[in-house]
Amino acid sequence: MRIDRFLFFIRLVKSRTLAQAVIDTGYVRVDGRRVEKSSEEVRSGSVIALPLHDKVRVLRVLALPTRRGPAAEAQACYEELGIDERESAS
Repeated sequence: MRIDRFLFFIRLVKSRTLAQAVIDTGYVRVDGRRVEKSSEEVRSGSVIALPLHDKVRVLRVLALPTRRGPAAEAQACYEELGIDERESAS
């Protein structure tokens, strides 16, 4: 499954366009490799690291969703491995 669709289906972003914008920043990684295109594949067992809302989220893919369903269904497709808070510069 494409990484932009995955992020949209698990409800981390509100649209695929926003998912593509996050990927285009160049900071998203899948299994330690930098994601350069939003069409890169995500598989069950992959580890995704991405910056989102001033935090770095690390997720393990448990299952590939078939649709953008309710939140409970979306959360069953991934496991949160960690969240690192970024300090904002004043």
